[in-house]
This record gives sequence, structure tokens and C-alpha cells, in this order.
Amino acid sequence: MTNQRIDVLDVLRGVAILGTLGTNIWIFTDPGGPAGVLGALAQPGAVETFLRFLTNGKFLALLTLLFGAGLELQYRSAQRRGTPWPGWYLWRAALLFAEGVIHYFLIFEFDVLMGYAITSMIVAYLIGRSDRAVRAWMVGVGSVFAVVVGLLTAALLAAEDTAAGQAAQESTLFSRGSYADQVLTRVELFGFYRLEAVFIVPMGIVLFLLGSRLMRAGVFEGSERGGTLRRRLMIAGLGAGVPLNLLTSFAGEGWFLVDRYLLPPVVALGLLGLVVTVAHRMTGAPGPLRRGLTDVGRTALSCYVFQNLAGAVLCYGWGLGLAERLDGLRPWWVPVAWAGICLLFMTLASLWLRRFDRGPLELLWQWAYQAPQRGGDTERSEDEQGRPSPIR
Repeated sequence: MTNQRIDVLDVLRGVAILGTLGTNIWIFTDPGGPAGVLGALAQPGAVETFLRFLTNGKFLALLTLLFGAGLELQYRSAQRRGTPWPGWYLWRAALLFAEGVIHYFLIFEFDVLMGYAITSMIVAYLIGRSDRAVRAWMVGVGSVFAVVVGLLTAALLAAEDTAAGQAAQESTLFSRGSYADQVLTRVELFGFYRLEAVFIVPMGIVLFLLGSRLMRAGVFEGSERGGTLRRRLMIAGLGAGVPLNLLTSFAGEGWFLVDRYLLPPVVALGLLGLVVTVAHRMTGAPGPLRRGLTDVGRTALSCYVFQNLAGAVLCYGWGLGLAERLDGLRPWWVPVAWAGICLLFMTLASLWLRRFDRGPLELLWQWAYQAPQRGGDTERSEDEQGRPSPIR
């Protein structure tokens, strides 16, 4: 049962990692880069709006839930071993934050690793508390978060200033600027680009804790109780969340925060239930798709970072410059680019794991994690199977 659950978690991570690229690819393929996408929020075409709806926020929320499930497994491991908690886990979180800083400055403006690191440090002190205390934290933080998003949405709906968005679309930094120019801009606009952390951290606290409790409730198991819980998640997430999220996607830019941070976590719960149910029903040797997703899940950190790097190389002016060259083919070429990068990384992950038991960044991260412990016995969760990773 444990190995089956771990395999399912790897599949889910693979789905979540490739799904986050489904959101990020719209940034890479816009000639204006992040500025162009933010400006285009005013009203992209109907087809592009629908394609963005398919991924926007949902796989970020799914990855966040899985991070909470992984944290639960690490907490259980520490309890079984009798080691202090959070103990060395805080060093893990610090390393994740450092990786996020490097990823942000060198590769991608909308890095989530820094936000996850901060969130994990907070949740590490909450995860072992009573169910009543955890529910109180989830309800309290979730309620405040929902109210803040609601108030900001009301302000956005009342505002009618689109001049900034129109001006942002004229930026040529990403289509024609140098790599050094982009890095310098990330330094100069650090506060602006890191604003999303204001939303990711409180949302993450709720979803980390929810992922932990779903793990305890058996949602990843092939048992009857797991199946019952997954059916409820699919009814709520896919039956109610998807129609509402589709409505907000077409409702206009004023609903952006609801469309990205409030409804997608509901849909993500339905996706979690669906993927786990399908995975448990698949018998026999895994096919190419499942093997590819599993291998991406096992090398989640490497694939997350390198797929963003691949998007930048393909699309930005200092690389192949496809964003500007193929702008006339939007939105049709964008999902093709996404599928091509996904296929590439499923293949690369599978080839890499034939020789190594961890991804390249995971190997580097594990060395950094163990270095200060001077050869002592390191903490591992039952999820890791000898493959400790920051995204577990």
C-alpha cells in the first residue's frame, strides 16, 4: 500500500509540474514577457482565455497540496525515528528558499519556491498540532485570505484605468533585450514581481495543512475510504469549481484574483481526486505516459526549474526569439510549445533516472542538505525512498 501511494504521489507531482508550465508558457510566448501578459489581462481572445483557464492557478494549487502531503510524511518519519521536529527540516526550507532566489534572478520572475519555503517554515510548527487547532488555523487564515481577495476584487472592478496595461504591452525587454538586461530588471523590480508571495503564502498555509490532513484521511490510498473521499472531492472540484472558475475566466480582468487564487484550489481538489482514482484503476505495467509523469514527479525540482529555462531559451530574444517570430500564430502555437517541452522533459527525466536515482538539482540539493550534518543520520520520509527532495 505504501509503495502504491508513493507511486501515485509521483504521478500527481508530474501532472502538477507540467501543469504549472501550462500557465507559465503564456508568459514566455508573449513578446512582452511578463509585462505583456499582465497588460493582456484586459481582454485576450476567447480561445486564449479558454486555454489559459485550463491551467491558471489549478496546478499551482495541486502542487501546493502535494507539498503539504509530503510535509506530513516527513513529520511522520521524524515521529517514528524520535528525532526533533522541525529540526533539520528548517534547513531544508532554507535551502529551498535559496534555490528560489537563484531561480528568480537567473531564470523566472514568478518563482514559487521562495513562497513555498516561507510557508513550509510556518506550517512545520502547525502540522503536529491537534486537528481542532489545525482546522482553526485553516478556517482563520482562509477566511481572512478570502475577505482580502474579495475586497481587492471589488477595488479592481471599480477601477477603469487600462493605460498601464496598454503601455506594458509595448515592452521589448524580453523580445529584444539581453539576458543581462532581464536579470537587472528582476533586481530592480524585485518588490513588484514578489507581490504574488502575498497571496501564495496564506493560500499555501491553508493548502499545506489541507494536504496534510487529506493524507491522514487516506485520500491517496486504494481503500474504500479513499475512494469515497475522492468522489466527494471530484463532485466539489469538478462539478462546482470548474463551472464557477470558467465563469470568472471570461468575466474580465477585475476577477483576476478570484480566478487565480480562490477558485483554482477548489478545482485542484477535484483534479487530485480524479488523477488518483484513474491511477489506482490502471493495472499492469505502466505505459509511456504514466512512466513519463512518474519520472517527472521523481525529478520535480529539476523539471520545474529547467522547463522554465527551456521556455526562456526558446522564446526570449537572447535565445531563439520564437515569441516575437511566431506572435502572429498566437494562441495556436502556444499549446504546441507547451506539449513539446512536456514531451522533452518526460523523455529527459526517464533517461536520467536510468542512471541516477535523483534529478540533477535534487542531487545537488541533497549534498547541500547533508553537508552540515557531518555524516550523521539524516532525516528521510517514507515518501522519499532514498530520494530526498525539496518538493516532497
